Amino acid sequence: MSLRKWVVGFSLLFFMLACANQPFYDVYKSTANRRWHHHEKQSFQVHINENSALYDIWVYIRHTGEYDFANLFFLSYETGPQLKDTSYRHELKLATPDGRWTGKSAGNLYENKLLLKENYTFPDTGIYTFEIEQNMQDNPILNITDVGLKIVIK
Repeated sequence: MSLRKWVVGFSLLFFMLACANQPFYDVYKSTANRRWHHHEKQSFQVHINENSALYDIWVYIRHTGEYDFANLFFLSYETGPQLKDTSYRHELKLATPDGRWTGKSAGNLYENKLLLKENYTFPDTGIYTFEIEQNMQDNPILNITDVGLKIVIK
């Protein structure tokens, strides 16, 4: 009988840990022909039902090994109910000083992420729009394949 209780308890613990911090929203948008122009904002609409929860908001960037820079500057915009329109400039380091790519890799594709907001509470329920715009001097920038937004509820 005690083995059965142990198995049930372990199963419940495993289930609770598996459900913790799962992505609430996880969407990637591809760039056209691996070219990202200034005017091509990657837009993500998120419906928030629970404004008392804590959220972590991440931006993901995928690029090839042919990307010409060690970093990426981008602007993030957020609009939504009871929210003043906001925009911020970010720098995402993509390579080490000696030129090695950082982040996760699969063949010639690399993925990096940047935490935009940690333990964030949305001011109200409703639809929020997040936009990501490249902010490099070159236009377009080449070999950025995807831009993603991930929101994790805590």
